[in-house]
Amino acid sequence: MKYDKIDKKLINELIEDGRISYVELAEKVGISRVAVKERIQALKAEGVIEKFTITVNSEKFGKQVSAFFEVDVEPKQLQLVAQNLADNRNVASIYQMTGPSTLHMHVLVEDFKKLEEFINDELYSVQGITRVESSILLKRFKSRSGYKL
Repeated sequence: MKYDKIDKKLINELIEDGRISYVELAEKVGISRVAVKERIQALKAEGVIEKFTITVNSEKFGKQVSAFFEVDVEPKQLQLVAQNLADNRNVASIYQMTGPSTLHMHVLVEDFKKLEEFINDELYSVQGITRVESSILLKRFKSRSGYKL
């Protein structure tokens, strides 16, 4: 499927406000409400729009510490380790990366005691991990859950 400037405008508007109505979208991009609905359904069917979701401020729910980890893993253990970590409730995201680290992971915990427990009990205890480096987030300047076109 080929995407035009109207599709891009629709996506950008949805990234800004996923709850915007079809009527408002139609006004902003200059097509009918029905055409907006059809385009969004097509974008969903093509997998361009994966899902509609919300962004929660983790600090408001008690997750005061945000840490990023670079985790090296034995190659034969990669899938198992990645799935084990992905299943952990404290892991917000995990990616396989190129370069010196195998996995890049974002962790959200309540406080530094919980971070220490996560590192010692849930990270260092995983078989196949060969190296761990961590960084603590001090201030967020920008965060986006969708790709803006």
